Amino acid sequence: MEEAIEVRNLWYIYPNGVVALKGINLEIRLGEKVAIVGPNGAGKSTLIKHFNGLLKPTKGVVRVFGVDTRKTTVATLARRIGIVFQNPYHQFFSEKVWDEVAFALKNFGFPEETIRHRVTKVLRLFDLYDYADRSPFTLSSGEMRRLAMASILAYDPDIIVFDEPTVGQDRFHKEKIREYIKLLSSQGKTIILVTHDIDFVVEEFNRLIVMSEGRIIADGAPREILYNEEILTKASLILPQIPRLVKYSEIPFLLKHKPLTEDELLIAVLGILRGDGGRC
Repeated sequence: MEEAIEVRNLWYIYPNGVVALKGINLEIRLGEKVAIVGPNGAGKSTLIKHFNGLLKPTKGVVRVFGVDTRKTTVATLARRIGIVFQNPYHQFFSEKVWDEVAFALKNFGFPEETIRHRVTKVLRLFDLYDYADRSPFTLSSGEMRRLAMASILAYDPDIIVFDEPTVGQDRFHKEKIREYIKLLSSQGKTIILVTHDIDFVVEEFNRLIVMSEGRIIADGAPREILYNEEILTKASLILPQIPRLVKYSEIPFLLKHKPLTEDELLIAVLGILRGDGGRC
């Protein structure tokens, strides 16, 4: 599988002297779904800003599809990687919602008919079509985040980075984001999610990266990491709902199989009742 992002011995020091990243090594392949979690100040946002060249390494190297980010422009990288930042307010350039979604498509030279089709499609997808003529700055925070997502997804980059996409979203729109991530993944896109919403992660992502104090302290399967109290404590993470129930149940069978979702827990409990060792 093609390597989408390669990070080697990445250090980053802000002008005020804060050492935000300390020797990060990371590979993300095309088509992977990766979640990055950790407390505030762990370096998550600083890391993803290196993926599209907004920040350049103090030391080390970051490559996107083999291209050294120090030797290319943000505009060039943007065609292949899109980042939906946590605070979308600073991402908007246009006076109308429609124009905001069309902005990147026009810059990349898409034909007018394609632009109309794509803008209509993503605005409907994110329940924003009725707001097409409104200013982005009149939207609610949740609507702004959905607009930021629509603006990135409209031009169809190979890598899509979501920074806290579920913040400010109700249950209905969280589910829509989940379904769209599934769709993007089925199309072979690389999905990177930065989040505090661990329960959102466990159902959709097969790789979890945990950061703390500028370093990666765990990188692997969510099932193993989310049942490791030492890692969770170090990263100030709260146990997700199902692992928390399993932990407090103190039932050895459940602790052994480490269910992450309601369905997995149900299968495991039915296995206990049947006595056939049901597996997750």
